[in-house]
Amino acid sequence: MENKEIIQIFSETADLMEIAGQDAFRIRSYRNAIQAIENLTERLEDILSDAERKLTDIPSIGKGMAAHIGEICQSGQLSVHQELRSRYPPVALKLLQIQGLGPKGTALLFQHFRVQSLEDVEQLARKGKLRDLPRMGEKLEQKILKSIEAYKRSAGRYLIDVADGLAAELREYLAQSRGVKKVTSAGSLRRGCESIGDLDLLVTGGSRKQTADHLLKFPKVAEVIASGENKVSVKLKEGIQVDVRMLAPESYGAAMQYFTGSKAHNVALRDRAKRMGYKLSEYGLFRISDDRKVAGRTEEEVYQALDLSYIEPELRENTGEIDAAAAGKLPRLLRQEDIRGDLHMHTTATDGRCSILEMAQAAQQRNLEYIAITDHSQALAMANGMNEKRVLAQIKEIRKAESRLEGFRIFAGTEVDIHRDGRLDLDNEVLAQLDVVVASVHSLMNISAEQMTDRLLAAFENPYLNILAHPTGRLVLRREAFGFDLEKIVAEARRRNIAMEVNSFPDRLDLRENHIRLCKQRGVKLVISTDSHHTKHLSHLKYGVLMARRGWLEKRDVLNTLPAAKFQQAIKRRC
Repeated sequence: MENKEIIQIFSETADLMEIAGQDAFRIRSYRNAIQAIENLTERLEDILSDAERKLTDIPSIGKGMAAHIGEICQSGQLSVHQELRSRYPPVALKLLQIQGLGPKGTALLFQHFRVQSLEDVEQLARKGKLRDLPRMGEKLEQKILKSIEAYKRSAGRYLIDVADGLAAELREYLAQSRGVKKVTSAGSLRRGCESIGDLDLLVTGGSRKQTADHLLKFPKVAEVIASGENKVSVKLKEGIQVDVRMLAPESYGAAMQYFTGSKAHNVALRDRAKRMGYKLSEYGLFRISDDRKVAGRTEEEVYQALDLSYIEPELRENTGEIDAAAAGKLPRLLRQEDIRGDLHMHTTATDGRCSILEMAQAAQQRNLEYIAITDHSQALAMANGMNEKRVLAQIKEIRKAESRLEGFRIFAGTEVDIHRDGRLDLDNEVLAQLDVVVASVHSLMNISAEQMTDRLLAAFENPYLNILAHPTGRLVLRREAFGFDLEKIVAEARRRNIAMEVNSFPDRLDLRENHIRLCKQRGVKLVISTDSHHTKHLSHLKYGVLMARRGWLEKRDVLNTLPAAKFQQAIKRRC
């Protein structure tokens, strides 16, 4: 029994308990256990089988949770979970992902309408039957309809870190097949898209039959969709489809270009090839007049033969990259090694799982030169947000931790909430003593776009605000961005020298690429931060860098590519 399977059972149990209106303390105990398990680096089943160890030694795992884990490992299921599932139809867990419903709204739907599917809820909303339920109304009814549409669009898609992890496992596994020379990811994962529909892997070297047979023995294969001479398609236990193509080395570059996409980029590239007297396919670039192959072994030679600079995968969306490549005006994209600091993370003082020193040491091991500790402010009570007194005490703790590290800077910061009227959640006297002030919206996200714009503009008037964190409030595949006038916010951010954050956490990736590109065009500086709540989250930095690259960012556009002293100078407010 893998840890993630136990997490899945605990998560569904907590969700169904919320729908049932059960005790909040019990629900929280499941949530806390999930977070503790996510932070483990070893299997719970291995700990359970060791007579000299106890599950209760793990923080947030009490006797009750330990017993539940034992039951799952022994029988493969949890009786509490099974009982709750028998009370509600399968759609219950889907409904919790619909904005505007929540546990109480979902419970009302079962109580009043006995819904059995998402389509049932959609039909009720379209007929105007939800607005009469307690705490609903016409506005919320429309929000539910919009959220259902978004859910349908995202169905069958996976967060980038999930897809990336599975692709890495597959690449390592396939590379073990005899004679295999190269295994590479293509498709939307290679382009760094925010969510992934399926995985594309390209393989060269070795016997194609042996490679195919080896793939079918991969432990996570749940279904074989198709198996041919050059391609095998399977579905993994996680539900994602994987297409593995076995290629001849002389066509590898053309195939990599073709299967990386995007479709729009490929169509534009083929049109260019045709105008130049060529035809382009996954097998290579051929001259139309005599069908002679002129390129295909590498991607670089394909682009070069078309009189283009090499176009990085993250740019291949047909948003001007081909014209820029033809004119020699492509950006020199940011690289992960350009990032010197991480400016958004949490510790055990609020909802993080590691200490100040642990976060700093982990960042230093990743070759960073500085971090900012930005625990939550008091408005976020559920995250044990800090009041002014606790913030001042933490500044001293940060200075003490910093003194223990040679050549590493720890900035004292906060992630301060922005109230409805634009006020920041901590007194200015305290904010003035911090090195970095990161501000964000965590509540009242359903106000109008005009009201949200005014809220953010009012927050920008605070002279101590340096960075606007996860600016649109979206959660990938779960929550749409809240509305506001981005042009106005970006213009004011530039005027006041406020940086916009590219949040690297895989379920945020906020800002997204079109917003990032707008900031670049308007001269607004950005920072790329992980929003880490554990040392292992620091690895998420690569996803923020991917998003930044999709937004055409260069090193000079990102403030935390600067050394610590220059960064501190660069974030000083103008007004």
